[in-house]
Amino acid sequence: MVGQWWKEGDEKVVIRCYNDQRDRIEMECVEKSCEIGNDQTFLFTDTLGDPICRIRNTPRFTMLVAEVRNKLVGSIQGSVKPVKLQDKSVNVGYVLALRVMPPYRRHGIGSMLVRKLEEWFMSHNADYAYMATQKDNEASLGLFVGKLGYVIFRNPAILVNPVNPRGLKLPSDIGIRKLKVKEAASWYRKHVVSNTDFFPDDIVKILRNKLSIGTWVAYYKNNDKIISWAILSVWNSSKVFKLRIGKAPLSFVILTKVCNFVGRFLPFLGLTALPDLFTPFGFYFLYGVHAEGPLRGKLVRTLCEHVSNMAVLDDGGECKVVVVEVDGESNGSDYSLRRCVPHWKMLSCDDDTWCIKPLKREENTTSLSDFTNMFLNSKSRCLFVDPRDV
Repeated sequence: MVGQWWKEGDEKVVIRCYNDQRDRIEMECVEKSCEIGNDQTFLFTDTLGDPICRIRNTPRFTMLVAEVRNKLVGSIQGSVKPVKLQDKSVNVGYVLALRVMPPYRRHGIGSMLVRKLEEWFMSHNADYAYMATQKDNEASLGLFVGKLGYVIFRNPAILVNPVNPRGLKLPSDIGIRKLKVKEAASWYRKHVVSNTDFFPDDIVKILRNKLSIGTWVAYYKNNDKIISWAILSVWNSSKVFKLRIGKAPLSFVILTKVCNFVGRFLPFLGLTALPDLFTPFGFYFLYGVHAEGPLRGKLVRTLCEHVSNMAVLDDGGECKVVVVEVDGESNGSDYSLRRCVPHWKMLSCDDDTWCIKPLKREENTTSLSDFTNMFLNSKSRCLFVDPRDV
């Protein structure tokens, strides 16, 4: 797959597939030159020398690179998977990790990479393409929404909670049971898929993946409260890539030291002790988080604390934080989940922005405004975040 465009003058830009043996070292330079972050976000991804680690577990994936005079100046990754969207079975292409080195920006290379990836999506029968960025990333939104025809349709929140090294005491009135893969898949299809967008049709493959630790359901032991329950699955991202803190504000450094001091010498105050987050660390990602019943909030929190305790016992202590992404809409059911999931605001991000674009025009979708309204009217539906997209 090779495409050729002209940037300026006689400088030719070549778009081709990534070659691991040939391109890995140069890709590390591209990644380092394109690290993103702001005053509120200072968690960065450490791919451990494997540029395509984030897409290896998807059904179909690719990585494209941009060259100028035989030098790598940009890249993009994408994957295709089957999901339920608006109660229909469709294939969606996920766009991620668009990178263009600063000296080569504003010359159309980003657009070239996205369009070439969209061609790859369509060759693999994708109906839609979607991507995620931050709502204050003007350059990204300007490209995807302003130029390439994507539509903003969700604003989920990424919630991050540090693992308490001392462990957490769980409520005695709540029972927790681990489900078998077939039982978990059946539970999700029965209770979650009907009101959820982006629910993966290949949920069994996800649950059987070696990175999926398991699925747990929480319930009240008292039979008259059994109508409330919660469920979630755990993905061990530590085995794929690490996170690291960069450009941490002084306030975070001070808070970390205070918490650790007080947690160690004055434990009766109940202040959470923090793990070491200043060296690369792993994390557990919670997916399929769902709850029903009037008392579901406490069950969700207990399940999250149960996972945190699991992380303490993780081999080598690699997992230092627990991450979950839930919808941020106030009228959706995930809004209550957001309030129930334990998290540190300083580490979390509440401005994630998902954008989508139709790659195939349906007969009854005659304009972009029709397509936009279709998704604006679906915000009451839950959003399933595939752990393979993290």
